[in-house]
Amino acid sequence: MPGSKEIRSKIKSVQNTRKITKAMEMVAASKMRRAQERMRAARPYAQKIRTIAASLATANPEYRHPFLTQRESVRAAGVIVVSTDKGLCGGLNTNVLRTTLQKMRALEGGGAVLQVTAIGSKGFGFMNRMGAKVVSSVTQLGDTPHLERLIGAVKVQLDAYAAGTIDAVYLAYTRFINTMSQEPVIEQLLPLSSEHLQDERRAYAWDYLYEPDAATVLDELLLRYIEALVFQAVAENMASEQSARMVAMKAASDNAKKVIGDLQLSYNKARQAAITKELSEIVGGAAAV
Repeated sequence: MPGSKEIRSKIKSVQNTRKITKAMEMVAASKMRRAQERMRAARPYAQKIRTIAASLATANPEYRHPFLTQRESVRAAGVIVVSTDKGLCGGLNTNVLRTTLQKMRALEGGGAVLQVTAIGSKGFGFMNRMGAKVVSSVTQLGDTPHLERLIGAVKVQLDAYAAGTIDAVYLAYTRFINTMSQEPVIEQLLPLSSEHLQDERRAYAWDYLYEPDAATVLDELLLRYIEALVFQAVAENMASEQSARMVAMKAASDNAKKVIGDLQLSYNKARQAAITKELSEIVGGAAAV
């Protein structure tokens, strides 16, 4: 059994660790509330532009945007993976990267050549270690994502799709469900699928006037729509990150408290054993005299 001095040193070390995890838990809880508010604030815009895009995409049959055109086969594909810049958030990154890897292997099994855009340091490092072809990346987004920083990395995939270099683009991120639950998902970003472009069923159809022309309006609108989808994915991922980190730090603090209790019990046993030994020696010496 370790001595009393060693046990006291371990208790002090675990107590210091618990102070750190407790502080990180409180910081994550504060950031989580702001991240959730930001995510919920972005949802109405994403929903509205989805409705407008769905309505306009089907209103002009004369012009078919490349983002809406289904390719015959997927010979090459792009993957946009959203991860975190920092760790200590449980299995959040592991789950979304595992889901992404399974999708990539399925695409490669079908003969597709892949190129990756990494949003977040964890995903960027993972894809480099896996030997994937990383064509663009953006890291260190901070606590508040800005669309201007995301556009450049995402535009590489959009331009490749428009040029016909790739036939599909997929978006992988972690969807926020609630504080205790986050779900890794991977969605088809391009070509825009019917599940994305779902309009409300109406008994009538709008007749639109385009200025300057339908091609210009649809080109700009669908580009903004794709940007809204990516920004919403990043906002969902950040809300999931702070929630997962708060839960992970709370679990670490609770475990540290349990370890401190066990060490305190061991310390008391060691101290009692030392006292008993001293008493035994005193009694033995007195009996010898």
